[in-house]
Amino acid sequence: MKHYNYIFTGSGLSALMIVYEMILSGKFKGKSILLLDKDSKKINDRTWCFWDETTLFDSIISKKWQAALFTNNNFKKELKIQPYEYKMIKGIDFYNFVFQEISKHKEISFLTEDVVSFEDLGNQCHIKTEYQEFTADKVFNSIFYSEIVTSQNKYPLLQQHFIGWFIKTKEAVFNQDAATFMDFSIEQKGNTRFMYVLPTSKTEALLEYTLFSKDLLSIEEYEEAIVNYIQKLGIYDYEIIEKEYGNIPMTSYEFWKHNTKNIVNIGSAGGWTKASTGFTFKNATKKSKALVTFLQKDADFTQFYKKDKFWLYDLLFIDVLFKNNALGSKVFSALFKKGNPILIFRFLDEETSFLEDLRVMWKCPKIPFMKALFRRIF
Repeated sequence: MKHYNYIFTGSGLSALMIVYEMILSGKFKGKSILLLDKDSKKINDRTWCFWDETTLFDSIISKKWQAALFTNNNFKKELKIQPYEYKMIKGIDFYNFVFQEISKHKEISFLTEDVVSFEDLGNQCHIKTEYQEFTADKVFNSIFYSEIVTSQNKYPLLQQHFIGWFIKTKEAVFNQDAATFMDFSIEQKGNTRFMYVLPTSKTEALLEYTLFSKDLLSIEEYEEAIVNYIQKLGIYDYEIIEKEYGNIPMTSYEFWKHNTKNIVNIGSAGGWTKASTGFTFKNATKKSKALVTFLQKDADFTQFYKKDKFWLYDLLFIDVLFKNNALGSKVFSALFKKGNPILIFRFLDEETSFLEDLRVMWKCPKIPFMKALFRRIF
């Protein structure tokens, strides 16, 4: 049974980000690392977007936008987001980037095997795949077990679920300089539903039909909505280049309570997804840096996570939408109609002071959030 210093069960965004940060730190030379995943990471299976004002992963950014659009049935607003840029990274480009770096380090291995189980034995961890078994000093788990959340009712679970089409049109119809951040002008049907449009040229764009809701739809429902939206844009001659599907958990469940001394849950399995938005990439970069720094000082993963004010804000937001899922359009519209988009983005990045928090939250409908806070207190 082969032993490693560190084993990653799952090798998605957060796992690869942590390994990349371990390499950059230079503090883990000579440490054996094994990445396990049933998927070989050889295809473009997703797209990540984030707002940023640095050169973070600039070499693999596939598109940048200096402006973003917000739309509902009553108004359309171009959001001036400088000094931020809205950026897009394709999954395959990120995988290739990190694995190219990994290939320079012979102590880091990757196996395409499905993890069956793992446990903390106290002095080491035991990991079993479909073909073999391993031991490790530490385990980083990114396998999301939804039953952990669905089997309790203290922290509600919404899902950000979507289907996206990359399309190419015959005519130049897209404004390639502005991303449509949220378009709530589509029929809500008692939920929080919006279109998300990322033009990569005047004739090419990713269009995603997205919901923040409890239940998934049939594939036909997503795709019918995309077709209707394309026709609404006046597009009738186009081809579908690629499709993507996503389902991101949105919850303030305390995943970190399942950490042990030697096993830490990361990514969605560790609550790293921003609960109120489903945004993952920026959060993963911050959490991975923090975890790698922590690992150099402390050996007990139960001490890694601490609650903060943003956890509470997200909890109340999820409570509000879980109780009345149709409120999403009203909440986001109130934020962006008169709010400062730079301040809102900083708030969503969890980089604001308490006074700035109040400036953002004051824009939101107050009664639903006050009721949610009252229910949580009492």
